[in-house]
Amino acid sequence: MIDIKELRKSFGHNEVLKGINIKVDKGEIISILGPSGSGKTTLLRCLNYLESPDGGTVTIGDISINSGKVNKKEIISLRKKSAMVFQSYNLFQHKTALQNVMEGLLVVQKRNAKESKEIALEVLQKVGLKNKIDSYPSQLSGGQQQRVGIARALALNPDVILFDEPTSALDPELVGEVLEVIAKIAKEGKTMIIVTHEMNFAREISDRIIFMDNGVVVEEGTPKNIFVEQKEERTRQFLKRMTPELDYSI
Repeated sequence: MIDIKELRKSFGHNEVLKGINIKVDKGEIISILGPSGSGKTTLLRCLNYLESPDGGTVTIGDISINSGKVNKKEIISLRKKSAMVFQSYNLFQHKTALQNVMEGLLVVQKRNAKESKEIALEVLQKVGLKNKIDSYPSQLSGGQQQRVGIARALALNPDVILFDEPTSALDPELVGEVLEVIAKIAKEGKTMIIVTHEMNFAREISDRIIFMDNGVVVEEGTPKNIFVEQKEERTRQFLKRMTPELDYSI
């Protein structure tokens, strides 16, 4: 489904990704954990070429791109395989919730207005926002705006949804409503890669967890492997700092 081989990315002299190798099966839910600056967000952005990798290969489904030999047509084909939910929502402020969700269907997938509206209404209902379709982002809470972002991703019916810290910009009391929507989507078998600092959520929802630090994959495994049976001291230190209240039993 997804195959990342020797993915590298630098910004100036700062090497952010140092040869990442990850495979994701269809329907698998992967959470990526790690301290700030570990390369998590850059990894997601390289998967759909919002950032161009300096080296390595990205494969999603039947589309494979070698960073050394890439053209615009290939990038467009790869981007159609995934949809991204951003931590800062990235909604069009001058468009309603309905219009925001319809935009990708109209512009990217070239669907007609009637079909786009039907799909948009369906996914907005799925994320609990059927009564907010005519509201603009400024009229919505942060949690509601993020749910519009999730609906926008769902509408495109991508092979994989990439979540970049989807709750990091939210007030604590709004986090739950967004995590609840993501958990609901997870039960439908959608392939998802989630960068998150929500440890308990990652523990409960993930098929596999990847811990990154300093541009490399330090450790990966099941939630039990990572939260209970971690092999690497760096993983243990991170979890102790992030989840001091956890009893590490699963």
